[in-house]
Amino acid sequence: MYRPLIISDTNKKSLKIKTFIKKNIKNYKLFKSKLTIVVGGDGFMLKTLKKNRNSSKLFYGINSGSYGFLMNKFSPKNTLKNLSKANMISISPLDIKVRNKYGLVKKSIAINEVSILRQSRQAASISIKSGKKIIIKKLISDGVLVSTPAGSTAYNLSVHGPILSLNSNKLSISPISPFRPRRWKGKIVSHKSVVLIKNLNLKKRPISAVADNHEFRNAKTILIKTNNKIKFKLLYDKNRSLQKKIKIEQLRRETS
Repeated sequence: MYRPLIISDTNKKSLKIKTFIKKNIKNYKLFKSKLTIVVGGDGFMLKTLKKNRNSSKLFYGINSGSYGFLMNKFSPKNTLKNLSKANMISISPLDIKVRNKYGLVKKSIAINEVSILRQSRQAASISIKSGKKIIIKKLISDGVLVSTPAGSTAYNLSVHGPILSLNSNKLSISPISPFRPRRWKGKIVSHKSVVLIKNLNLKKRPISAVADNHEFRNAKTILIKTNNKIKFKLLYDKNRSLQKKIKIEQLRRETS
């Protein structure tokens, strides 16, 4: 019988849950190979997934943070029982390639979203293309987000972007506090799109590109596309799947 790897964040609550899991897991038959149990919040899960981007491991998250959208709820009575019956979903991240004003190119991946943010008191001035199609010629705003379906209920939701179903095969492009054009609501594009964002005023209006929590400053161009070669395999309790969580957020928005 396979014994899973158990990792946790370093706060007291996470360590306490980790100790509980280690002590009690021997009472359950877990036949899922290459299983990693991740105890923490969404940020810790994102960090863990990125470290294992080339692995075929299964990840079961247990929430010890505040929101824990990517995680499962901890219950001393039910967590291990739920784990033995958990269902798997697979998600792909975004590839981001940033060229800065000095010509240096940096790359990363983003599981939730890529955030383009103003870097000074001046609003950002950017253009956005999807392939050869111009989405917006000039946007003056605090920034813009390109979100995956999994990330559409995170920062994207806070800026009033659309919530995407997990199987929608779409990406959301949402403005952050748009100034001109003030009423631009963003765009939903295919997950096959190659999105190019360009800083139109490098000297006066510097911008940063942030892949989840990894920041690249003084960006000149940002190229974003889905990386279908990477598949993160996440496990969720049957009654609290990621699909169901997204659906709940969609219904909550419709009734609010």
